[in-house]
Amino acid sequence: MKTLKEIKCGETVIVTKLSGTGPVKRRIMDMGITKGTEIFIRKVAPLGDPIEVKVRGYELSLRKEDAQMIEVE
Repeated sequence: MKTLKEIKCGETVIVTKLSGTGPVKRRIMDMGITKGTEIFIRKVAPLGDPIEVKVRGYELSLRKEDAQMIEVE
């Protein structure tokens, strides 16, 4: 499976699994990223961190280490 970190700018993906644990996983879920959610990759910073995405109608910036915990298809 691919992670959100590996997806290119302009693509839309669907979340299949969150691999974080404890408070990190809870924080990602509180931001609206849950299984089955559609995510559009808006921008990737020049050095790759952070990644700007659109999820559930709002824009969100994620660090690469958080994006690596989100498996997508």
